[in-house]
Amino acid sequence: MTKDSKKDYQTIIHPLKPFYKKDSKILILGSFPSVKTREYGFFYGHPQNRFWPLMEKLFNEALSSNIEERRKFLMNHKIAVYDSIYQCDIVGSSDASIKNVIPSNLKMIFDKASIQQVFCNGTTSYKYYQKYHAKNMGIRGIKLSSTSPANARFRLDDLFLEWKKIITYLDE
Repeated sequence: MTKDSKKDYQTIIHPLKPFYKKDSKILILGSFPSVKTREYGFFYGHPQNRFWPLMEKLFNEALSSNIEERRKFLMNHKIAVYDSIYQCDIVGSSDASIKNVIPSNLKMIFDKASIQQVFCNGTTSYKYYQKYHAKNMGIRGIKLSSTSPANARFRLDDLFLEWKKIITYLDE
């Protein structure tokens, strides 16, 4: 493996606002938005990311790529989404390259929403949530396998079996 050169790294500030509502029950945290997500303008915008197909399967609903439709879906199911990292140095979209992390401010979400559980979408999200947030928020994160296209060894059905535990936190 070659060491990334300094010129490949970019310092990026998270371009998206956290998405939550007062009645959000769970918070799904990614690590940091990919290049494609930053271009798209909403969470999990990479066309090969399995997050949205997984949500469709978990809730038996069809969704388009329309951001407003996806926002309504999250609201209806009381799901908040954000990322563990607010700013970092990164090469492209590679979680493995992340360094010089400044954590996200999750306090505003916890102060305004009814979050009962945090689910981390992948190892990097979980690592930084545990390092910077879990103790302050008083909720230990649950690590789930990443929906990222980089996690190719997990098929959608594999992700479904693991991710279906989020449903139990959303049942009334």
